[in-house]
Amino acid sequence: MSTELRRLRNYIGGEFRDAADGRTTEVVNPATGEAYATAPLSGQADVDAAMAAAAEAFPGWRDTTPAERQKALLKIADAFEERAEELIAAEVENTGKPVGLTRSEEIPPMVDQIRFFAGAARMLEGRSAGEYMEGLTSIVRREPVGVCAQVAPWNYPMMMAVWKFAPAIAAGNTVVLKPSDTTPASTVLIAEILGGILPKGVFNVICGDRETGRMMVEHEIPAMASITGSVRAGMQVAESAAKDVKRVHLELGGKAPVVVFEDTDIAKAVEDISVAGYFNAGQDCTAATRVLVHESIHDEFVSALSKAAAETKTGQPDDEDVLFGPLNNPNQLKQVEGFIERLPAHARVEAGGKRVGDKGYFYAPTVVSGLKQDDEIIQKEVFGPVITVQSFRDEDQAVEWANGVEYALASSVWTKDHGRAMRMSKKLDFGCVWINTHIPLVAEMPHGGFKKSGYGKDLSGYGFDDYTRIKHVMTSLDA
Repeated sequence: MSTELRRLRNYIGGEFRDAADGRTTEVVNPATGEAYATAPLSGQADVDAAMAAAAEAFPGWRDTTPAERQKALLKIADAFEERAEELIAAEVENTGKPVGLTRSEEIPPMVDQIRFFAGAARMLEGRSAGEYMEGLTSIVRREPVGVCAQVAPWNYPMMMAVWKFAPAIAAGNTVVLKPSDTTPASTVLIAEILGGILPKGVFNVICGDRETGRMMVEHEIPAMASITGSVRAGMQVAESAAKDVKRVHLELGGKAPVVVFEDTDIAKAVEDISVAGYFNAGQDCTAATRVLVHESIHDEFVSALSKAAAETKTGQPDDEDVLFGPLNNPNQLKQVEGFIERLPAHARVEAGGKRVGDKGYFYAPTVVSGLKQDDEIIQKEVFGPVITVQSFRDEDQAVEWANGVEYALASSVWTKDHGRAMRMSKKLDFGCVWINTHIPLVAEMPHGGFKKSGYGKDLSGYGFDDYTRIKHVMTSLDA
């Protein structure tokens, strides 16, 4: 007897609807490997409808006062708290994440981030007015950019939706948001929540695949395209957007170096690094997955890290003892397995290195040592619960190897030497440098990288500014 699948729908212009041509895709729970819902496979007609709804709503939303936008966002934050258990259930079904960690590590920061941008809505300002030419006064207006086409990833579908819509809406823009085709459930629920608070058309959700995302970016209506995803996807978005000179906001891959010096408290560093490397199954662009450790403590560190990996547990969402759940989809499981299968002969798998069970897409916490700088697993993003370890001889080599990848999103330095920490924070070519910690984020500070990790900032006033444009207004004093 088959179980009837739940039916997810697009949210366009204030109403839920199926794809115009009726096409759907199955949505699979990665903890079981079984389908639990269907979602629209949106085509051009759906993209056109969503963009038209956002464009129609834009003038009215643009002209609301900052206080009105703040009030709406504060209501949204309250609604997220009130419906937290529904959001958690949808996200767990989306991703297979542990229920307890989703409740403690995602709901509170999401609510805080929405409230932060509610405050930022009232900080739209330019530089002071002045006379820079005799008889003329100049002022600067900061305005919303217009309709924003946004694409969220599958690793944090619920939280990344917040990172997308909150600053955009706070600044006076309207939004068409597409979740990943593997994780649409929580975003559709978010649409229901926002639909009870925002005017029709301000926030729209369309489900679909890469082709749907391409149509969104290439559409003539959006003034801005924002994506969190792979480097390949980001490059395609930038190329597509260039054809009609759209603004682009890219948060792409990462390969965070974790530089551990000889004066580090090894036990504390191992505890924190293992959590930061394995949390969310390592499916995090900032994950602590590339450890560079001083040669004098290398063996001791690898031993301690391997023990921590062996003691770290993965499993079903309702198991309170697990740190992380499954990889998101079978393709991601295959990618992680491929990195381990292709390891060079000089590499050593110290812990893990295998799939866990045959139900769902679980992979064991893994430690790989004996690696060289040009090895594939050092240079490319694994996006799984795999921590690599290299041994460096001095500070200069640590900097060279840390910077010697194409990504530049996040990094960390572990030392008791303040001067060394400050030198490293200057020399590391990454958008974030943590010192004696790794992965904490706060709404007030920017998140975003350099090089192939993309450009633009999430969170903070800088992230808010990305969703605005600057206009110079000059007036004659003689008129």
